[in-house]
Amino acid sequence: MQNSIPEPEKVSPYQLDQNMKIDHALGDDLLWHSPLDEPFQVSGFAWLDTEHKYRRLPASPDVPIRPEVNALANCTSGGQIRFRTNSRTVSVRVRLTAGASMYHMPPTGECGMDAYIGGPGEWRHAGTTRFQPGQVEYESSLFNVEGHDGKVRSFLLNMPLYQGVEELWIGLAPDAELLAPEPYDCSKKVIVYGTSITQGGCASRPGMSYTNILSRRLHLEFINLGFSGNGKGEQELAELAAQIAEPACLVIDYEANCGGTEAYQQTLPRYIETYRKFHPEVPIILVSRIPHGGESFMPEILEGRLERKKFQVNLIRQLTEAGDHHLTFVDGSELLGDDSGEATVDGVHPTDLGFQRMADGLEPVLRQVIGDMTASAR
Repeated sequence: MQNSIPEPEKVSPYQLDQNMKIDHALGDDLLWHSPLDEPFQVSGFAWLDTEHKYRRLPASPDVPIRPEVNALANCTSGGQIRFRTNSRTVSVRVRLTAGASMYHMPPTGECGMDAYIGGPGEWRHAGTTRFQPGQVEYESSLFNVEGHDGKVRSFLLNMPLYQGVEELWIGLAPDAELLAPEPYDCSKKVIVYGTSITQGGCASRPGMSYTNILSRRLHLEFINLGFSGNGKGEQELAELAAQIAEPACLVIDYEANCGGTEAYQQTLPRYIETYRKFHPEVPIILVSRIPHGGESFMPEILEGRLERKKFQVNLIRQLTEAGDHHLTFVDGSELLGDDSGEATVDGVHPTDLGFQRMADGLEPVLRQVIGDMTASAR
């Protein structure tokens, strides 16, 4: 007689590991604040002061933009909220435009938020939101300490990378003190125009997008103008970027969406020329694309990238010889290291490791290029 083996009980991993438990509703023992009110400071949205929306482009741009770009502008990539408090707990209540749906990016990066504590030069990850994939609304604790030590801490909250935020509230203990954050090192902003990689695909949580990493390291406001699949280098996007006041520099990194070498040869000079009409001396950093995972077995991909890299180098040289001495070229093929494929999800989009490496490579360039400008603005 054979012994029958019982089928294993079907349980959720959340039932097996309490560390993966999803937060329940946080109740009414918190005082909920809008980050749009003082003393909170929201950064990353250049038109926030006039439109009061978590949006990366104007709600009604004065130049025509494609519907795809208009929709992606609602994604809150690069949005940050800073404040100081002695609250023993910090939570968020979020209503998104849609739930998580991407196959190669964690919901925590697409739709979640994370928190850092410590202050300029000392930021340390403190927590990430917990919610069910697909949820459009969630409440989650980002920070909690047992008891009440009364210590005032600096907080930095990063907003979702790939969804829009229709409503956001920050929950603190009712008796907590709430203070303004430390100011940025200067009021100038780093503007980054690019593709899905710039937007943050596919970081596991918002704080690991390379623009957010660099913002923490440099203690400057970054404006993320990465539009997934739609960084085409349109002249209109250069005009909108030029509307952003007090630029420290403009980073251009849209080659991966350029549509081929011929199209890139047409759009890139025009994009730079358009921005230069408004900001003739603002530093521009041109970044060539990171390697594609298929280059080892599809030589045409490698050939195209090398062809465009040659064009970029020559363009920067020509513009410099013509009198523009505020241009810098960064070879993106070196940013991910010798094992670039190990730093991406799908051969294209970086993991957290890939974004860390990109930040490591870009940080010294940014410090050198904008150092004098930011120092004079302090």
